[in-house]
Amino acid sequence: MGSRRDFVKRTAAVGAGLSIFPNLSFGSVLGDSSQKLKMAFIGVGYRGCSHLNNALLRKDTEVTAICDTDPARIKVALKMIADAGFKKPEVFDKSELDYKNLLASKDVAAVVISTPWLWHTRMAVDAMKAGKYTGLEVSAANTLEECWDLVNTHEETGTHLMILENVNYRRDVLAVLNMVKQNVLGELVHFRCGYQHDLRGVKFNGTSGAEFGEKGISEAKWRTQHSLLRNADVYPTHGVGPIAAMCDINRGNRFMSLTSHASKGIGLHNYVVDKGGKDHPNAKLKFKQGDVITTTVETTNGETIIITHDCNLPRPYSLGFRVQGANGLWEVDGNRMYVEGTSKPHQWDKADEWLEKYDHPLWKKYGKLATGAGHGGMDFFVMNSFVESAKENIAPPMDAYDAAAWSAITPLSEASIENNGEPQDFPDFTRGMWLKRKPYNWMKETY
Repeated sequence: MGSRRDFVKRTAAVGAGLSIFPNLSFGSVLGDSSQKLKMAFIGVGYRGCSHLNNALLRKDTEVTAICDTDPARIKVALKMIADAGFKKPEVFDKSELDYKNLLASKDVAAVVISTPWLWHTRMAVDAMKAGKYTGLEVSAANTLEECWDLVNTHEETGTHLMILENVNYRRDVLAVLNMVKQNVLGELVHFRCGYQHDLRGVKFNGTSGAEFGEKGISEAKWRTQHSLLRNADVYPTHGVGPIAAMCDINRGNRFMSLTSHASKGIGLHNYVVDKGGKDHPNAKLKFKQGDVITTTVETTNGETIIITHDCNLPRPYSLGFRVQGANGLWEVDGNRMYVEGTSKPHQWDKADEWLEKYDHPLWKKYGKLATGAGHGGMDFFVMNSFVESAKENIAPPMDAYDAAAWSAITPLSEASIENNGEPQDFPDFTRGMWLKRKPYNWMKETY
């Protein structure tokens, strides 16, 4: 995934990203550059500006509006747009609800939402009601009610929503998806995934290094509050999104139930004491979130998925992928692969040769363009998929039903943990249509 701290440093240079990759011009090779998509960006913080940067590198997009309540971020975004040779967009920055005025603009066809989590669903619902093709950052929803809001609004308006899960486009993930589609691993049985990322330095910063909320910077202003108040897997989609694509969730298969358990929560307290001292006011707080949350999901087709949320303790980064079928398995940690009948019995292969052999057509075709586009190239592909889908006004690869099903892990895990691991049933957000819906063609080389 790369370091968000590094990205913060890059975007602090006020749009330097465009000058770093001057030869990238995505729209010149992707799609019809004469058909420009009029795009708006709600939220131009570090994540929003990453998406903005990739949109500005295309010749088939026009940024017509931006919205943020932080004047500093508006300034950054405007300089990026000017440096890219685009005309100045309309700015909506007067209040938290000024985004509604943006959505009323006839000069906006598609909108990308990259705001704090509590705004995601309400903004996406308003965007769909306004008829704007909607791209929504992860996670898409915080409650089951919000999950249904996304689905119901999509069905009522006919407006499409794409959850912008970039890990679905990671090179190794797409190579393994290629293996799955070619039945290299055999019938699928079991998966592991998650979000295992030391975020203590993201959740706390400021003058003492132990601040959050009003005294925090960037995500510490809002993200840490979720760890204070919720004992749940609050960020499941980086892990479960790619797995859902492999086992055709909402398209011939669906999540049936889950159970969740949480460890004790000591990591954030210890970090506050280490940075601010035992007398720091935040050292007196009781953070509700367990340090390691383990969720097990069952599907209608009989697969099991173990999802791990581990963000409050010191550790190297990993999404912990394991994809296991009747004939073999891939594990990202250890970079290893085993396929019965090809690998030496009871010995791991290095995964590199397998990943290269089954490299996805998208990466073969656009890998050089994608490099440097953010998060190891994944951001290139997720933005390209959004733009191309929006230009055609067709259902995206990851739609409102996916946004709801993947995000529902958060409230369901919270309920399970609260009730000592009691199983929780997933709502069928497709209302039975998962039986008839065909899997998205992930193997095409366009988007």
